[in-house]
Amino acid sequence: MFSRELKFPKSKSFFLFGARGTGKSTLLRERFALERTYAIDLLLPAVEERLARHPDGLLSELRSLPLGIDTVVLDEVQKVPKLLDVVHYYLEHEPRPLRFVLTGSSARKLKKGSANLLAGRAFVRDLYPLVIEELGEQLLIDEALAWGTLPYIFALNDDEEKQDYLSSYVRTYVSEEIQREQIVRNLDPFRRFLEVAAQYNGKIINNSNIAAGIGVDPKTVAAYYSILEDTLLGHMVLPFSHSFRKRLIKSPKFYFFDTGVCRAMSRTLSVPLRSGTSMYGETFEQFVVPQIIHSLRYRHPDAKVAFYKDENDIEVDLVVEIPGRPLHFIELKSATSVMESYIKSLKIVRKDLPDATFELWSQDSIRRSIGGIVATHWTDGLRSMIES
Repeated sequence: MFSRELKFPKSKSFFLFGARGTGKSTLLRERFALERTYAIDLLLPAVEERLARHPDGLLSELRSLPLGIDTVVLDEVQKVPKLLDVVHYYLEHEPRPLRFVLTGSSARKLKKGSANLLAGRAFVRDLYPLVIEELGEQLLIDEALAWGTLPYIFALNDDEEKQDYLSSYVRTYVSEEIQREQIVRNLDPFRRFLEVAAQYNGKIINNSNIAAGIGVDPKTVAAYYSILEDTLLGHMVLPFSHSFRKRLIKSPKFYFFDTGVCRAMSRTLSVPLRSGTSMYGETFEQFVVPQIIHSLRYRHPDAKVAFYKDENDIEVDLVVEIPGRPLHFIELKSATSVMESYIKSLKIVRKDLPDATFELWSQDSIRRSIGGIVATHWTDGLRSMIES
């Protein structure tokens, strides 16, 4: 059992969103006492059909709950969006106080269908794969790069089981999230897109090139990326913009939320990751950037994350903006021993932004200063940034 970083509102109702397999149900069972919780699982076909036919029937169920019940969990609420109208009515008109926990793998269907999002009466929380604070000593970097950090991965015994699980995860995502919910009508180009998008993981996106490769137009590619974001399978990271006069790249990058799922989409799960290779270095960045994003969402939800690249191809992997703090420029390297050449871009950008913080994060366990720039182990850098 992992102790999760996500904090729930103490008394308010809330939506809990997260991609399948991130551990929403397990977390709710851990946080809410069984004897005080009434749970409705809309993944059960009979339950979904009953409430889809008669959404108002939920009101009768709520009115007849034993007095000891104070929390109602509606699991996968996007399957019957009309239930949110009933919840809203209850919160507005019923005298008995109940807290509602409304879970789902995404808010896409709710938003696209103009569903009732309770007009501010419920907060929103997102759950992600395991982050370093949750993993503790169970974080083995090479294992995490290869298989990701979805909780169920840690219950599997060998590589074959992990491959089967992640491959099944991608198939289930396409069949249940995309096909069953009718998000995409023509699945073939979307399947091709997933493989290409996985190959573009952490790279600057070129919608036209991707479109040409899968046989659709660039607007469709942009819509596909929106689907990935809305179903919480990844994050669009925008290029950094600032008032100083430099031409900066305008195209974004996209990072999948989990390296294991990404490798399943790119069909590279059986390809070994060897330290010192370009694939290892790319996968290291593809793992650490989402770790930073997820940890910041838990601890500093107002933080913004970007990357820096200008017309001269001067690039810094990450720019973190936390309100009330200096800008934080971070260069990522998978090396276990750092060299001065690794800070070249940081030194150039520092001339334009001398008040910002510049750090090199790597797998070198020795903290040091190189050319006035701090080099530290990536886990130490991340913990320092989110805890201070």
